[in-house]
Amino acid sequence: MTTTDSNPLLGVSSQGLPLFDQIQAVHVEPAIGQLLAQAKTALNTVTAPGFAPTWATLASTLDVATERLGMAWGAISHLKSVAETPELRVAYNAMLPVVTEFWTNLGANEDLYAKYKALDAESLNNEQQQALSNTLRSFVLGGADLRGDAKTRFAAIQERMAELGQLFSEHALDATEAFSLVVPTADLDGVPADVLEATAAAAQAAGQPSGTHQLNLKMPIYLPVMQYAKHSALRETMYKAYVTRASDQGDEATHHLDNTAIMQEMVTLRLEESHLLGFDNYAELSVCPKMANNADEVLVFLRDLATKAKPYAAQDLADLRDFAVTHLHLTDPQPWDWPFISERLKEQRYSFSESDVKNYLPADKVLSGLFKVVQSLFGVRILPDNAPVWHSSVQFFKIERDVNGQAQLVGQFYLDTPARDGKRGGAWMDDVRARWLRPDTHQLQTPVAHMVCNFSDGVDGKPALLTHDDAITLFHEFGHGLHHMLTQVNEHDVSGISGVEWDAVELPSQFMENFCWEWDVLRDITAHAETGEALPRSLFDSMLAAKNFQSGMQTLRQVEYSLFDMLMHMDAAPSTDDKPNLQALALTVRQEIAVLHPPSYNRFANTFGHIFAGGYSAGYYSYKWAEVLSADAYGAFEEAAQHSGSVLDKTTGERFLQEILHMGGSRPAMASFKAFRGREPELDALLRHQGMAQS
Repeated sequence: MTTTDSNPLLGVSSQGLPLFDQIQAVHVEPAIGQLLAQAKTALNTVTAPGFAPTWATLASTLDVATERLGMAWGAISHLKSVAETPELRVAYNAMLPVVTEFWTNLGANEDLYAKYKALDAESLNNEQQQALSNTLRSFVLGGADLRGDAKTRFAAIQERMAELGQLFSEHALDATEAFSLVVPTADLDGVPADVLEATAAAAQAAGQPSGTHQLNLKMPIYLPVMQYAKHSALRETMYKAYVTRASDQGDEATHHLDNTAIMQEMVTLRLEESHLLGFDNYAELSVCPKMANNADEVLVFLRDLATKAKPYAAQDLADLRDFAVTHLHLTDPQPWDWPFISERLKEQRYSFSESDVKNYLPADKVLSGLFKVVQSLFGVRILPDNAPVWHSSVQFFKIERDVNGQAQLVGQFYLDTPARDGKRGGAWMDDVRARWLRPDTHQLQTPVAHMVCNFSDGVDGKPALLTHDDAITLFHEFGHGLHHMLTQVNEHDVSGISGVEWDAVELPSQFMENFCWEWDVLRDITAHAETGEALPRSLFDSMLAAKNFQSGMQTLRQVEYSLFDMLMHMDAAPSTDDKPNLQALALTVRQEIAVLHPPSYNRFANTFGHIFAGGYSAGYYSYKWAEVLSADAYGAFEEAAQHSGSVLDKTTGERFLQEILHMGGSRPAMASFKAFRGREPELDALLRHQGMAQS
């Protein structure tokens, strides 16, 4: 390993990877300061009047410097997400404004814009032409055409937005971690054994009396309590705490973490930003680089989907109410009762419980089965590898393929799956570095990814067990990783996930989810934690029968969130005291879309990180649109299975690899989809997959 000035952020491992095991808060300011200075020097060099721009000279001078800065800042940001400490938070927040200022100024630099506009596009290859087209559009959307006060204000908005997004995330994390509830074993009647073991261990670690359990609001604990605990009052306590996080409706001790004002300011600033750039609203600005032609087209798509799903959702709710009365004697179910009722109805209707399935899904077995699917479809090998990591539970792997009888490195990835303190909730994939034929060394840089989840960990030496939903999540994030790592594009701005339209980036991830419903796959990812037996076919058949259980309600919920996001950014929220009343908008959308309405104190938007801190603002609809793409793409594998006998069809996998994964963002997503499927996507496959096709 090598370091510079003993600062691990200025050095890399022997594989060119971050020194995650050495990075500390004290390293942040000096390293970022030095890397910013180098990047600014490079910018001054390429924008000087005498600099003759070519694609190669711009890349070798500026891109090399900014990539080094981006990789270091990315490592810091990643650590803040997965291993935050108070010291790291302070160090990160101290440098966030200057890093944001640099990227904002870079994207709006008139002289740099002029250098790119002076390039001869005809002299570039196809990948470079697509990257140049994206770059020129980014300059326009980054304020490069603005002048004077407008440009100054635009830059100030970007800095403030970065600060607000960070505050939003911190409030959501802190509010989640502030909750802790100690209960006796009797209150957890019905809760699965592995959850009881984990909560008992947490209570013991916290010095609580024997026979007690410490609960929290993280998904591995919260969800099974809501689904299985027979104690209604406990479910009520947990529900209210969860849906009021980071709001004025939560515990008074956490009111300082209320995200309401932050959300209002962000929406207001986004509207101002869009006006500065000549758009009517932020939704129109957001869809500009996406597959959708305009915001109204998105509204039509969402409302059409809602219309098709609503009869199924209404039937879902009617079934729940009838079951609640006839089997549970609940004549007036409350919001905290619905997950419990749903799980009981599923067990009664399909003769299985999610907790039964969980015993067949040890995390290691699921992972090895996932690898087998990928290796079978795409002709690669996934092997353990070594790299510095930030926690002992983090795994590191490499992906290889045979080329002329020799093993060739394709990519590498970190896998961090257990939930723990200091790690934000949810699941995501992020890049460490992109595939790039480097202009400084003329060597091919292979891509590296992070894949992060929040699953239950094993207790007392027992294997970690996943729910089937957890397995789907793992396959989903791995789909993102494949998109990033299997690319064959050599321009880093359009390789892998880079340059892919935001409403198409979920295609590979949601495509991979489908394999979790295939018997050929389930046999390889399951082994009972105690007996080692594979999942019984009878249990799988019950799972498959229940696959579309409540798909109508689930679809409406996603449409509701997506429509709220779009309308909020189309300046459709009513105004209260000259501020957007987002809660009133949420209620309006719910009245239009939902069949089941939560209580007035529900503040789901206050932890809606996707749109306030995760890059999905006026873009949450991407998940539903990508489901259309993924269901239709998976249809090609289903069609192939009619001839080959298995959806793990290598010929179809090779076409998906070449036309979707290899291409990354080097061409429009629609062109890639049509190259694979031979036509534009159709909604029918999604409705069929979710049991909502008209007979």
